[in-house]
This record gives sequence, C-alpha cells and structure tokens, in this order.
Amino acid sequence: MGKIAFIFPGQGSQAVGMGKEAADSNEKAKQFFDQADERLGYSLSSIIFEGPQEKLTLTANTQPALLTTSIALLQSLSEAGITPDYTAGHSLGEYTALVASGAIDFADAVYAVHKRGEYMEEAVPDGKGTMAAVLGLDRSILHEVCESVSEEGDAVQLANLNCPGQIVISGTVEGVQKAGEKAKEQGAKRVLPLQVSGPFHSSLMKPAAEKFGNILNEISIQDAAVPVVVNVTAAPETTKEAFQEKLIEQLYSPVLWEDSVQKLIDLGVDTFVEIGPGKVLSGLVRKVDRKVRTISVQDPESCQEAIKLLRGE
Repeated sequence: MGKIAFIFPGQGSQAVGMGKEAADSNEKAKQFFDQADERLGYSLSSIIFEGPQEKLTLTANTQPALLTTSIALLQSLSEAGITPDYTAGHSLGEYTALVASGAIDFADAVYAVHKRGEYMEEAVPDGKGTMAAVLGLDRSILHEVCESVSEEGDAVQLANLNCPGQIVISGTVEGVQKAGEKAKEQGAKRVLPLQVSGPFHSSLMKPAAEKFGNILNEISIQDAAVPVVVNVTAAPETTKEAFQEKLIEQLYSPVLWEDSVQKLIDLGVDTFVEIGPGKVLSGLVRKVDRKVRTISVQDPESCQEAIKLLRGE
C-alpha cells in the first residue's frame, strides 16, 4: 500500500463562495469560519461566501480565506479517520499543511497569514513588482537569465518551480520584463504575466520577512505529528525550529514545488489529495509524474468521493 500526502493550494485558487457548502453541511467545518472571524476581528467569512471578488483577492484576505476553507474541507476527512503520511502546501498552502500536521493552531495560523499578506503587500510599492510564468524553458537556463538581468540592476529571480516546463519568475517590473524577453530568445515557448499584487518569493520580500519574524514569535509553533515537506528545501521537517526558520526564508525564496512532489514520490507517496478550492496542484503533480493518483477535495460531494476512494470502497 502506497503512502498518502495531503497537499494544500496557495494564492490564485480562491473563488467567491468557496467552502460555503462545507460550512452549511458540517457544524465543525462552520466553526473554523467563525473562529477566523473572531481572531481577525472582522467578518472574513462573509467576504469568502459573498465577495466581492476584489475584496477576496486582497492578499491580506486571500491568505486566511484559503487557509480557512482548506481546513474546513479537511474536517470531514479527519472525521472519517483518513490521515496523511505527509503534508505539503504551495507557498501560503504550507501554513495549511502545518495546521493539518499539528504544528500550528488554526486560529494562530489565520492571524499569521493575515499579517503575512499585509506585510507582503507593504513590502513593495504598488506597481513596482510583478511575476510571470515562463513555459518550456529549462530551470538552469532560466536561472542564468535571471542572474544576468539582476546583475544589470533589475532584480528578478526564480520564484515557483512548479513542474517541468513551468517556472514563475518574480522581481521588479523591469526585471521580469527583461528576463521574459531573454527567456524567449533562449527558447521559452511562452511568457505569461500574472495578476499578482507584488513580487512574491523574491529578494524584494526581505523587508516583509523581517517584520514577519516578530509575528512568528508571537504564536506558538510546535513539533509536527506528521512530517511536512517544506517549500524552501523540498525536505520533510518535523521540528518547530525548522518551521520557524523556513517560514521566514519562504517569503523571499523560491517555492520548490516540483522537487517537493518528487521528494514525496521518492518517500513512497502514490496518492496526492489536494484539499481546497481548484485543482491547480493536482495538475502540477500529474506533470511531475503521470503514474501517481491525484484526488481533489473542493466541496462535500468531492470529499465523500475521496473518502470512498481512500477506503478502497
């Protein structure tokens, strides 16, 4: 019997109305939305359930919204006695993984990612930083492209190594533009600008990381009951010291998603359960290895299907 990994999506997977069916059909799931409202001191749940979209997409709302929705969806799996051998999450999703693995209390995580979102938005003035997805170029070539552009004075670096042939770069608007042009000259198939509010996972996020360290000191982080494969190193971690350090580094370091998926497969995982809105991560996992099984849990219906599949019914 192969091992199971629970994986959790990051920013970009949000949608107005996500998690509403879960909250309506499961009292415990609803309690997570109530707890989030209480901890943040405003009605995050009404933004999640009713919108407007513009409000939900503000980083300081999106991050706690996705975390809350994913944990609410996880509730039914937990009640059914389905547990993972490992967890992992894409960028923001790493916090959801830490909650699922017992390393951070849910309410603390909601508060932390809300602050993380605020600091990420404040770190770089609006319109100064951006991100773009580069398709069909080898990571070593793209790394060299980013290095050369950065050396010329326009900061840009690899931000999300998502799957073979899909890498997101991040930096100043000029840096991302120049690197995109050079990437095409080097044979990239396409360069797609992303609708983001800042240059996440780049060195421009270091001011946010410094402030965020204080928030992590305010909340309690403990050793995890289930190992978490972390973004920064793509290695499984269980100690609170490792999490404290890696969560700060994660703000300005690349998300090694392809490597993390490969690591989980090497550790014996053959079933990836994506818990949260959208199916972005399931798609990326399949691009890393077509042979593994991916299951998506987005609402009560898909959750019940997942439980049957995981029980082998």
